[in-house]
Amino acid sequence: MGGSALAIGGIAVTAALGLGAAMVGGAGATSQRMAAAADAAALAAADATSGAIPVDADPCTVAARVAAVHGAGLDDCRIDGLVVRVRVSAAYAGFPAVATSRAGPPEHPAGDG
Repeated sequence: MGGSALAIGGIAVTAALGLGAAMVGGAGATSQRMAAAADAAALAAADATSGAIPVDADPCTVAARVAAVHGAGLDDCRIDGLVVRVRVSAAYAGFPAVATSRAGPPEHPAGDG
């Protein structure tokens, strides 16, 4: 009887560790998916802002469409000249996964004319 309890305990611990590892792996995949969604949304909005792609909507609407294709929602979109900053999010296991991105011309380093 003692061996059965030990075996059941071992199975339960193994199952709990496996579930934990699956949750961590899923969270990592969701994080990468949000980063890709933010990058793609920011790039699309920056291209629309610069006129590189002809669109019939404002750049933030374009960013929202691109984020939605990636399974994310656009939380924030700010345009400053040709620079676009976006924030996207989605839920994973009831927790928010958030990513931000910037697209546009490169920023000048401090002290660089």
